[in-house]
Amino acid sequence: MRKTPDARRKPVLLEGGAERKRCGPRGREAAREVSMATESAAAEPGMPSLVDRYFTRWYKTDVKGKPCEDHCILQHSNRICVITLAESHPVLKSGKTIKSISYQISTNCSRLQNKVSGKFKRGAQFLTELAPLCKIYCSDGEEYTISSCVRGRLMEVNENILHNPSILQEKPSTEGYIAVVLPKFEESKSITEGLLTQKQYEEVVEKRTEGTTGTS
Repeated sequence: MRKTPDARRKPVLLEGGAERKRCGPRGREAAREVSMATESAAAEPGMPSLVDRYFTRWYKTDVKGKPCEDHCILQHSNRICVITLAESHPVLKSGKTIKSISYQISTNCSRLQNKVSGKFKRGAQFLTELAPLCKIYCSDGEEYTISSCVRGRLMEVNENILHNPSILQEKPSTEGYIAVVLPKFEESKSITEGLLTQKQYEEVVEKRTEGTTGTS
């Protein structure tokens, strides 16, 4: 007897049971592996984390000329880029208390209104390297704008950090990511030309530390 396929598609779930919005095969694959990376790899000491197994880390330091406001871009083999905060960003390094996060960039522009459909990702907002993704407001009055850092179409924003801002600090590379961006195919290799490798990033952070120590 021929089985009748279930027409209902199961929702893609994050840790904790929250449903993730669908964003196409590539977006779902990268999003699934970001979610997988929340599972601890500590059971096998010395093994790379799931994020490092599936993604290449790239960095943009001092974004828009603002000292230490560093971003990390996780690039998947399928071109998808996951935008996150680098560990040296003040929100993470200084242990600030996040008051709120907003994807409302201006009166007429909200990243939450991004609607993606079809094979050609119709409706997706196009981002430049300096395009703002969201704003983070801290209890000390400081405000930080998080930028795309790569050119491409906005596939997904992480609405979970709006309701639970602490996960941005607790799990910045996984459940606390900012957004998912899909670069144009012809630009998928060139987009990293203005970014730093992990080694280069670590050298920048080390020089900062040395400079701070030398002036203190």
